This record gives sequence, structure tokens and C-alpha cells, in this order.
Amino acid sequence: MNKITKIGLTALAGSLVATSAFAGAMSVSGSAKVSYQSKGSSAVNPYSNSKGLTFSGSGELDNGFTVSTSYTMTDSAFSTSHVSLDMGDSGTLHFMNGTSKAGLNKYQDKMPTAGEQVWDDVDADDNGVVGTGNANTFGYEISAMGLTLSASWGKEATGTDSSLVVVADDLAEGLSVGYGIGNNSVSTTQEDDHSTAFVTYTSGMATVGVQTSSIDKPSADEDRLAAAISLAINENMSVSYGVSTVEFETSGSSDEESSGISASYTMGGMTFAAVMNQTDSVAGTSGTDKEFKEISVAFAF
Repeated sequence: MNKITKIGLTALAGSLVATSAFAGAMSVSGSAKVSYQSKGSSAVNPYSNSKGLTFSGSGELDNGFTVSTSYTMTDSAFSTSHVSLDMGDSGTLHFMNGTSKAGLNKYQDKMPTAGEQVWDDVDADDNGVVGTGNANTFGYEISAMGLTLSASWGKEATGTDSSLVVVADDLAEGLSVGYGIGNNSVSTTQEDDHSTAFVTYTSGMATVGVQTSSIDKPSADEDRLAAAISLAINENMSVSYGVSTVEFETSGSSDEESSGISASYTMGGMTFAAVMNQTDSVAGTSGTDKEFKEISVAFAF
């Protein structure tokens, strides 16, 4: 090998080392959860174990901006990822895949809870809950003068999804008010309009909230009203209760009514949690009632 080649390789190695040091630091965190779940069927083993790994990193650019990224796997399968550029007073730009850093998905249910939302895990439809696509989607969020603007935009296979949310947190101490709109491409010929408005108020150990949402479809609109209260018993333990009612404009459909209680207790990296949710007239079908109960212990590493 001649001297010129050696010099070139040495310079390349030096630049790679310098770039690696400049890029910042990477870290790995993990979680493990053992659960007992009851969904009203004795034929299914109610015990399960879920594991998660998150790789994350961040670094500061020459202009003071900060770049951060994360990649999460759940049970050895891809779950979520993001790349974010924090531009200080100019806001934060996100590229999201399966996660909700900005836009309507981030604010789809703002009701306080100590565990799961009352509609979660009861069925797979999440009726009345607003949201847009979040696979390889751009997001942007900025806060100024007591207002937060949060937007998302994504190109789906069936069309374009977009959303915008405005949140006011400075109207009064402990009070947060928000309103959001968006569109969700269901097919190449159908685009549903989503909107939501919420109010939450925190005073002492209690947080209460009310949220109304609407999904306008060509033939079957869904209107949802939710309310919840959570209590922080102490710095380790919280409990909550919530209700949710979805009204379907389809002829012959009943109101889907959900309610639930959650509790959690955190001790260091260990969290004990209990959830009990119930939904009557699932998807508007009278007599189709479902329950979900879970007791779990989770560890964070």
C-alpha cells in the first residue's frame, strides 16, 4: 500500500471518529410486563408476558438545533420509530412511524386515566375515536404565547391524511382547552372528516376532563362524548374513572356506552396496575356487551 492510500485511509478514519463523536449518544432501555387478562372467555390462557426494547439517541447541531431519534420493538417486532428536529423557539419537526408526536393522534383522547382509556382493549374498532394515519408521517408542533399548534401530514396509499390542533394552556392555572380537525383517507373514493374538542382541569390531587368528538362519514357519522376524573392519591398511586358514549347515525344502531376504572402504583422501576373496562352495544349492536379486566406488573430497565 502506498503512502497516499495510507494518508487517505487515515483521514477517512479520523473523520468517521469525529462524526461519531459529534452525533451524540445512543442508549437502550427496556421493559417487561406480566399480565392477567380476562375478556369473558375461559378458552383462552389469561396470562401473558410482553417485552419491549427502545433504542434512542440525540445530538446537538452547530446551529443549536437538537436531533433525536428512537426505535421501539415490542415482543421482538417493530412497534414505533421517529426522528425529530428541535429548532427551539421555531418549534419541532417530526417524522413519525407508528407514534404520535404531533397532530390529531396525539390529542385523540385527552381524558385523564391511571391506566387504560375506557374504550381500549374492549374491541378492535375504537368507535368514535378520532385519528389519522401515522405511518411515515410528518409532524410539526410549536408553542408560543400560551398556545400550542400541532399539525400532521401523511401520504397514505388511499390518499392524503392531515390534521391541525390548537391547545390553550394559559387561560387559567390548571386549565387546558383544545380543538382539532383532520381528514382520514379510508379509500381512494372516501375521506372521513374528524374533529374534537376537549377541556381538562387540574386542581390539587384531582384532574377532570370532558371531550367531544365527531367523525363525519358519507353514510354513518359517529359522535362521541367522554368524561373522566383521576385522583393522585400520593406521588406513587393514582386511580381514575371514565365514561364514553358513541352515537351512531346509522338507522337501527344503539349507543355504544363504555365505562372503566383504572389504578396504578409505582415503586421505583416497578408498576402495579389494574384495569376494568366494560362496553355495552359494541359498534352499535344492541346486546353485544364486552368486558375487559387486567392486572399487571411491569418493570422498566
